[in-house]
Amino acid sequence: MKRKGTARRKSTVPPPGARIREHEAEADIEIWKEALFGAELLLLHASPVYYGLGIPHGNGSAVVVIPGFMGTDLYVTHLHDWLERIGYRPYLSGIGVNAECPNLLIRYRLSATIDKALADTGGKVHLIGHSLGGIIARSVAGQRPNDIASVITLGAPIRGTVMHPSILRAANVVRSHILNQHGSGVLPDCYTPRCTCAFLSSLRCTTPASIVQTAIYTKDDGIVDWRYCKTGNPDFDFEVPGTHVGLVFNSSVYTIIAERLAEAASYV
Repeated sequence: MKRKGTARRKSTVPPPGARIREHEAEADIEIWKEALFGAELLLLHASPVYYGLGIPHGNGSAVVVIPGFMGTDLYVTHLHDWLERIGYRPYLSGIGVNAECPNLLIRYRLSATIDKALADTGGKVHLIGHSLGGIIARSVAGQRPNDIASVITLGAPIRGTVMHPSILRAANVVRSHILNQHGSGVLPDCYTPRCTCAFLSSLRCTTPASIVQTAIYTKDDGIVDWRYCKTGNPDFDFEVPGTHVGLVFNSSVYTIIAERLAEAASYV
């Protein structure tokens, strides 16, 4: 039985100005492609980019890396270690498992990491988020614009919750757990696009012009509808080949990250 308010639909192009809409839908996409992410990891280790060759290097500024839905900091350590090799001061998010109310994750865990990065470096922080981690990153940018230099999202459905049915089912299980665990400590629509907490309220606002935005996506995404992973501004949107999971191991992604971080540093 489908959850009320959720309808199966084929992928459609969202309106140009769409951000997070008050709906969620099942995307007609092929999740089996995600099994190919292992090849991307192997190719990454064979790429000169992974060893810092042929790309701009950093200036020691802080970069916080945020994992996606049901993920932990463990699977983004390749990205974290690479950022350190090319001259940045990277930080793992410290949020634990990303299967909690995002508002609480930001308030009680991620904010502490960002505060430490600010204190350590004395400069604005760059945020990189994979999937749900990217949505969290954009929310933080909206809430703390004076502290954030740039936001890079990797396969993050920033314009609507449109994804494979199995992922929506998993999200509903997480939502039930959140409501059971926190009760009145969270809003009744927690973990849905209809929630009115600070996490989603900040996503409905325009990202400040002072923050350099980058949205990286793949049309072979088997988890979320790639059309909802774009900002709608061609200057900010970058397509790469590969899988959704593999975006954190993708050498093309690493090249874009290095170039965009360097560009953002010139504005700070």
